[in-house]
This record gives sequence, structure tokens and C-alpha cells, in this order.
Amino acid sequence: MPTMRGTWRICWQHCGVNRTSARLAAIAPSATLAVDAKAKALKAQGENVVGFGAGEPDFPTPAHIVEAAVEACRDPRNHRYTPAGGLPELREAIAAKTLRDSGVTIGADQVLVTNGGKHAVYTAFAALCDPGDEVICPAPYWTTYPEAITLAGGVPVIIDTDDVSGFKVTVEQLDAARTARTKVLLFVSPDNPSGAVYTPDEIAAIGRWAVEHGVWVITDEIYEHLVFGDNVFASMPALVPEIADQCIIVNGVAKTYAMTGWRVGWMAGPLDVIKAATNFQSHATSNVSNVSQRAALAAVAGGLDDVFMMREAFARRGAMMHRMLSEIPGVTCLEPQGAFYCFPNVTGLLGRPIAGTVAGSTLELADLVLSEAKVAFVPGEAFGAPGYARFSFAMGDDDIAEGIRRIADLVSR
Repeated sequence: MPTMRGTWRICWQHCGVNRTSARLAAIAPSATLAVDAKAKALKAQGENVVGFGAGEPDFPTPAHIVEAAVEACRDPRNHRYTPAGGLPELREAIAAKTLRDSGVTIGADQVLVTNGGKHAVYTAFAALCDPGDEVICPAPYWTTYPEAITLAGGVPVIIDTDDVSGFKVTVEQLDAARTARTKVLLFVSPDNPSGAVYTPDEIAAIGRWAVEHGVWVITDEIYEHLVFGDNVFASMPALVPEIADQCIIVNGVAKTYAMTGWRVGWMAGPLDVIKAATNFQSHATSNVSNVSQRAALAAVAGGLDDVFMMREAFARRGAMMHRMLSEIPGVTCLEPQGAFYCFPNVTGLLGRPIAGTVAGSTLELADLVLSEAKVAFVPGEAFGAPGYARFSFAMGDDDIAEGIRRIADLVSR
């Protein structure tokens, strides 16, 4: 005779009852984390896998930041709750850093410290979106953006870009996508996954468009220091000051300071929005880990020598990866302008036999390459861009060369 627990299990399985809310059940898992997990699982089985999936620096966190965290652990002040909005001295330092790096003047009370940049992204959408509000989201996009918009009650409105346009959206495209329900534009430069960097003139034009039409802008500046060659980072509110009252900057220490595991980000914007977001965070998470906040304080208040060293390495690696990918027949690739990704067009590898198998999509191609060459990359479908693939060059030069060489050998058999 079945137990009560067994009876309920049968009912859940066969009566169409959803145990989770529709809101959470609709969330797609992170494709980038899934690819990274699959590669690590194969490595654990003894396979020699080269993984291009993870979007995090391979450098250790700079020593002075680690030492600040060690000292923070010993300080009893950090063993207790602190303000939900963040340590006052960290918020002051973020305001100073925003002026230094972005050219935007804000007060400490306009900053909310969050549990990583991803948390800042979600909280920003939660602060602005009512059910049905539309958020313009250019593609390719980081996998989390549409999910965060939907969770916040918004409706993602996707605008497609491609390698012909340099993966940049135009004012004309924005105007065509705008409706009476448009509330927010998501803007990202340098961009993940494409590596595109908008010029100051392009950013200013988009900012003026947003001001003219009363559209909020959430600008993600997480890759601000990772720009290469003649490309430059520019912050929209610095170029278009009149947008300040309808703009939220999201950022964090993860990419700039090799601190992905420390989980400290922030959002900065108008006082009323930051106050509402802080109230929300006070009920959702309380304060960010105090030790991590102390480490972040050492990062943002310190110099940028370590950052420049990492950037030099990323620039060299990106150039090498771009060259090697471009030499593979059937692959075309724009040279990365920022972040640490190449985003090649791989449609020339689809619909043709590779190791006796024909891949009809980049999803199938990614599985084929992982299976046959033991190389992991993230297919473009994860970023709303079928036919493309994201390769992270946040890894050693030898691993980059080995991984791309394996793919070249596979497709030339």
C-alpha cells in the first residue's frame, strides 16, 4: 500500500499539478554556467577538456584586496549586521570611483551595494518595472538579462544585431521598437558576449533618444576597464547629463578586480529609486557579506595597476584567439573591442559533415565539438544569436591555442 508521501508523488506526477510557481518554473537555466559545469564534469572523469565557457578572469584577486579581507575577518564589527544599503565607507568609495572612472557625479546615498553585479541587474529591473512594462534588450545579450526582466514583471523586447553592424543597435532600431509600453532601455558597452564597444558619439545619440522619449536607461558598466586598442569606455550619463534622473548604472568588482567569487556589485541612480531598491534588499537579503564589502572597499579605493596588467594580458589573448578563429574555414570573427570574449559567426560550419555528423544549429555544433574535440564553448542561442558562438579568452595562452587548434583540426578532417 503506498504511503501518503508516495500518494502525493503520484498525484504531482500524473495530475498536472505544478509544485513551483509559474514565475520560477519559466526561468531558463544559465547556459554559460551549464556549459562550464559540463566541461568540469568531463574533466572530473579524466578528460582533457579545454573550456571556453566561463566568463570570469583567470587571475587571482590582487593581494592587497585579499589582505583587507583577512583583516576584516578579525574585526568583530564585521561579525554583525550592517546597513542593508552597504557599508557607508564603501558607498562613499563607489561614488568617488564612479566620478574617477565614469565621469559621473553621484552621492553615497545614490548607491546600493548588492550581492554581485547580477543581483544589481535584477534589483534595477525590479525597481523600475510594473507588470507589462516593456524593456528594450538588444541581442546578443547576456543570458541573465531577459530572465531578470521577466522575473521583475517586465516584457523583454529583443532587437537583433549582427556582425555586419558590429553588434551595435541604432537609434532607428530603437525608435522602431518603442511603443506606449516602453519603460526601459538596457544598454551595455563593453558588451558581453559580442565584445563590442560603442563610440562616445553613438552612446550620446542613444542617450539623447532616451531623454527625448522619456525612456529609462539601465547601463551595465561591469567591463568598463576592459577595452582594447583605440576603443574607449564612455558612460552615458557623463555624455548626456540630462539623463541622470532616468538612468541607473550597474557595476561591480567581479571583472575589473578578478573578484567573481566575492559577490559584490552595486547600482547607482536617482535617490527615490535607490531608496525603494534598498527597502527591497532589506527584506530579500539584508546586507552583503561584510568581509566581501571590506575587500571591495580596498579594490575600488585602490589603484589600477593590477587592472592594467590584466587588461594587457586580455588584449594579447583576444588578438591571438581572433587570429586563430579567423583562420578556420567557415568561421568569421570580429576582433574583440572590449570584455574578454570572441563572438565568431560559425554558420559556415553548419549543415556540413564534421566527424561524420551534420550540425544543424550552434547548439548541436557545441555538443559535437565537446564530444569529438573536448572543447567547450557557449552556443549563440544562449544569447539570442543563433549561428554565433561565445569563446572566453579569460584563460592561459597555451590553453587558448590548444583549444582553437583542436577545433581547426576537427573541422578539417
